[in-house]
Amino acid sequence: MPALILKPGREKSLLRRHPWLFSGAVARVDGDPAPGATVDLLAADGQFLARAAYSPASQIRARVWTFDPSEPVDADFFRRRIQRAINTRRLLLSTPDSQLATARLVHAESDGLPGLVVDRYADMLVTQFLSAGAEYWRETLADLLLAETGLSTIYERSDTDVRELEGLAPKVGSLRGAVAQPRFTITENGLRFRVDIAAGHKTGFYLDQRANRLRVRELAGGRDVLDCFCYTGGFTVNALAGRAKSVLSVDASAEALALCRENVALNGLPAEKQTILEGDVFHLLRRFRDEGRLFDLIVLDPPKFAPTAAQAEKAARGYKDINLLGFKLLRPGGLLVTFSCSGGVDAALFQKIVASAALDAGVEAQIVEHLSQAPDHPVALNFPEGAYLKGLVCVKV
Repeated sequence: MPALILKPGREKSLLRRHPWLFSGAVARVDGDPAPGATVDLLAADGQFLARAAYSPASQIRARVWTFDPSEPVDADFFRRRIQRAINTRRLLLSTPDSQLATARLVHAESDGLPGLVVDRYADMLVTQFLSAGAEYWRETLADLLLAETGLSTIYERSDTDVRELEGLAPKVGSLRGAVAQPRFTITENGLRFRVDIAAGHKTGFYLDQRANRLRVRELAGGRDVLDCFCYTGGFTVNALAGRAKSVLSVDASAEALALCRENVALNGLPAEKQTILEGDVFHLLRRFRDEGRLFDLIVLDPPKFAPTAAQAEKAARGYKDINLLGFKLLRPGGLLVTFSCSGGVDAALFQKIVASAALDAGVEAQIVEHLSQAPDHPVALNFPEGAYLKGLVCVKV
């Protein structure tokens, strides 16, 4: 089997079972592996460390499939990993299979399947093959996913920036079966949402925010709510369902706001309590500040500012700016529900950024809750990068 031979002393992360091997750790490549092909990772002295997918175009030169030297990487290997991931969801969500109709079934590295993301929406799977290894095995993985779920349709949304880093072109469209209608309705915590798997963000909906949307519903009663970067209205709908006094939904996308309005109507919620405003959130927050507008609950759920640690400094400025403005727009006793989904900004750094924003805003605030991704987006203990969604609920005292 082809192998990557490491430089002396560069095996420590693999001995801790971290699934990534960076290019700078590689001394040489033995053999001529194709992109995505399976290679052994060997220490400088020849010790077996792991079996991984080779990615010659990426800084992450190999992503580990297994640390067991006796375990071959074949169809049976992937079947076992997929079965394990689905069974984990049954335990995590404590629900029968019928309630797994809207859930993440495979969460990439955290499920031992680097680069593979699988979300289920009713009788359809939406997949992302985000690494050279996942791409190499895509046909096998697609067949196994249908066999293990009993479904017949897979829609592919492999169109993220990560694929470009892996040297892969984007792919979007039906992978198995025919998708007659890419827009359909899902139910989450008793509320209904229209999802567009062809044009929506990620796989069509932010399943990772499920529990946090419900928490906002619980906090919204009687409050004037500002929902920033509202997208298709997940937090807006929950705030209205929680009997918010008013909700102002802000986003830069006219298409997303149209679907936000549709989702409010779909749930029979009072449209007169909602105002929609299209525009750049940073500019609008400054305008609200200058106008002296105040709110009781503000949700800040911006897009990813820092995909990697290299962009963390630039991202920190953006996060600080919106959180500073958010604190200024809160009434005393108001709540700031703020998130970062940037992998390059860890929880400790995010808390420091929000604390600095409060300081510069001249306000005193307390963290009353820490929020994170839904349990069907687990975090492997050997892969802390899997904890990408960080959230804080802060009260302005």
